[in-house]
Amino acid sequence: MGSKFAFSTYIDGMRSSTLKWIVLIATLLIITIVGVQLFWLNKVYSFEQKTFNTNVVKSIRGLYEDLDIADTPGKHLQDLIYRPAPDYFLFRIASSAQTDSLIWYLKEELNEFDVLTDAHVGFYVDAKKDYVAKEYIPAAAAHYDPKQNILPVYQWGFDYVLLYFPHRNKYVLAQMNFWFITSAVLFLVLIGLAVSLFYFYRQKFLVEVQKDFVNNFTHEFKTPLAVMKISSDVLLQDRIIHQPDRLQKYASIIQHQTEHLQNQVERLLQIAASDRNDFPMQRTLANTREIIDQAVTKVQPLAEARQARIELPTEETGAVEISADKIHLELAVVNLLENALKYSINPHIIVNTGKEGDHVFISVKDNGVGIEKKFQKKLFKKFYRVPTGDVHNVKGFGLGLNFVKRIMDAHHGTIKINSLPGIGTEFKLLLPSY
Repeated sequence: MGSKFAFSTYIDGMRSSTLKWIVLIATLLIITIVGVQLFWLNKVYSFEQKTFNTNVVKSIRGLYEDLDIADTPGKHLQDLIYRPAPDYFLFRIASSAQTDSLIWYLKEELNEFDVLTDAHVGFYVDAKKDYVAKEYIPAAAAHYDPKQNILPVYQWGFDYVLLYFPHRNKYVLAQMNFWFITSAVLFLVLIGLAVSLFYFYRQKFLVEVQKDFVNNFTHEFKTPLAVMKISSDVLLQDRIIHQPDRLQKYASIIQHQTEHLQNQVERLLQIAASDRNDFPMQRTLANTREIIDQAVTKVQPLAEARQARIELPTEETGAVEISADKIHLELAVVNLLENALKYSINPHIIVNTGKEGDHVFISVKDNGVGIEKKFQKKLFKKFYRVPTGDVHNVKGFGLGLNFVKRIMDAHHGTIKINSLPGIGTEFKLLLPSY
């Protein structure tokens, strides 16, 4: 049965590992898709910016072709047009250029080349060192508030026309509506996929937890029930009445197994009760030595059965007073003692208590199989059991340490663990001394 259980655990571990890799790869794929989409949005934005600039330049070139406004005929177009700022275009004109006709032709050229946003136009005369006229060209495809804008003066030694597009970026972004809509849809799909993966992984985790619990539950209850069935069959035999020693033996077996099952059911009920947000706490002044003594008394039958040696703190070092819930703290120590007894071949347990800084501690140290460091962080998870070594040969639900952790959280305390495989383990409960 042990080999089948180990093989099943191995297969489950392989499946869980495969699922983790699938989730990881899917997550990386989603991040890559988002990154690529953002990259292309930036590329499209840059392309639209260049297209806008090109269309403005084409419109200005159209002006030069339609009107005789060049101050230096024969110059290349790139020598006549300047970009003093991202939203500004400046082009040289002759002093004789007529502003009215130039404005009319400029509107026509901008519309022809799909520059459908508003613009402020200024006519600068170098002789006067200022603008002699200013004009506002409203947008053909959108309505903008024509706020008064002061055009900057560039004294470059020639007459020019300055074009200022105050809503250039807004216009460029408006040209990207299709890309924004498709990107938003893609992001929503990816978010939906990510949420689905998260819930799928969470559901898979819950299914695995439930499966582990059922396996542990079956493993824990099957043997006692089988023993009780055999013992009850023996007690039903007619000749058992004439064998008082045998009768007492099998009756004791049934009693012991019944008590064991009762204890496990009680533990399940305690865990269920501790799942409530309002963990019930009744703090009183308690002596840690008394708590340890009562816990040791409760595990005494198991200690005798395992021929265990339990060392307790001396009266001088063990009388530490603390404000705590005696019942729950005692249950925490009982769980640690039971683990120490179950996971040791020849149990030698050292229980200690005292003060450590601003905390009171209770420690339980054993000479058991120990726990590898990679498993230590998971020890306090509900239903978790270390999947290697002799742990599978020990009964339990993987609930004890989780219950201890919840008790310590309710006391605002912590648990320290120090363990070496093949050497032993020490659990130290640290509680505030106030």
